Amino acid sequence: MPSKTAKSKELYERALKVMIEGGSSPSRGPANYGDYPLFIQRAKGSRIFDLDGNEYIDWMMAYGALPLGHAHPSIVAAVEEAVRTGAHFAAATEVEVEVAEILQKIIPSAERVCFANTGTEAAMAAIRLARGYTGKPKFIKFEGHYHGWYDDFLVNAHPHLTTSLGYRNDPIKIAESSGLNRHSLEDTIVVPWNDLRAVERVIETHRGQIAAIITEGVMANMGIILPEPGYLWGLFELAHKNGILFILDETVTGFRVAPGGCQEYFGIKPDLSTFGKAMGCGFPVAAFAGRQEIMEALAWGGVLHHGTQNASRAGLFAARASLLELTRNEGQVFAGLWSLAGKLCAGLRRLFQESGVEAVVQNLGPMLQILFTGQPAIRDYREFCASVDRKKYQRFALALFDEGIYMSPSAALHSVVTTAHSEEDVGITLEAVGKVLKNGKF
Repeated sequence: MPSKTAKSKELYERALKVMIEGGSSPSRGPANYGDYPLFIQRAKGSRIFDLDGNEYIDWMMAYGALPLGHAHPSIVAAVEEAVRTGAHFAAATEVEVEVAEILQKIIPSAERVCFANTGTEAAMAAIRLARGYTGKPKFIKFEGHYHGWYDDFLVNAHPHLTTSLGYRNDPIKIAESSGLNRHSLEDTIVVPWNDLRAVERVIETHRGQIAAIITEGVMANMGIILPEPGYLWGLFELAHKNGILFILDETVTGFRVAPGGCQEYFGIKPDLSTFGKAMGCGFPVAAFAGRQEIMEALAWGGVLHHGTQNASRAGLFAARASLLELTRNEGQVFAGLWSLAGKLCAGLRRLFQESGVEAVVQNLGPMLQILFTGQPAIRDYREFCASVDRKKYQRFALALFDEGIYMSPSAALHSVVTTAHSEEDVGITLEAVGKVLKNGKF
């Protein structure tokens, strides 16, 4: 921690008296940050400032929710207008039509759109819709993929000892929480990722019972793990061959890899997609979208998806402004993001090679993570659990706080390059990483 964080420590002690672990999410507490977290007071562009006035280059960016960085002028102006004229009505609004039209334009699979509040809610709705549309109860979910904290998804989503995972042909389901409905995981089929043969086996075992296959385009809850070449297409073809819906969870990858997300980058057209995080640029707004004939099952009397906060007006004003910025000049902004991320990743790889510290830097465009491992690459959840030194990464990330660099202290998460970052930020960050590696503080 930086030497001057007395105010953060004091506020944490206050927080412990009113909140569990001093915060609203365990990921912000001592499990990741040690004795106490830094309390952030304000932010602008690529920089955040804590209560004690310490300044950091932010590479976490609210776990990827801020593709334009902090307090982007377009977002600020849009939200000010929304709040001044009425933040939310729980009634039909013009802005929800406009944002749906933008999504339909940039995402080929989005024939129809429905809004929610978070990625978790969007994924819940997508699974309910798949079950309702197909009349089948089960779905396939992959090891290491995180689709939110809904009971049916909350299994094998975080790192565990490899001895607890079971044989890969028959993975042991590991619930990630107490308090789950005791029947909630009965229809959740857990399968290793990047293994088409494993998917074929479970489809045969549960023939006629599977409503959907849900997957992230990039495994983004275990650092960054890319799909093997042709893997997503293989899933798509297996699903359609067997009367199963293919759901692509773009909560993390949407509006980050390309204007149309992973499905644009990999050239696939899922039956349903979910979006969140980056869509609202810091505001809680999400969406799920897909083929018209499937989405029509949401009509009154079919698959229920109610919600007073659905299509939050303030959130959609932010989403509209963000999407317009990201798609300006046919999405040329993404070329800049990929270029800057390439320089950051190349610099990090060089520094680790020169230092002799065993680590790999895995990325897809502006999404990247440093993984402390002796392996040349991490290809799936089991390799992550077996080979990645998560404690070493945490010490490394916390040491970077001292140098004014803010990355998530969790090795299972990742860093994000945004339009707010600059080549100067990259240079400062690489200098800081080099200093930490040289000092060996971690």
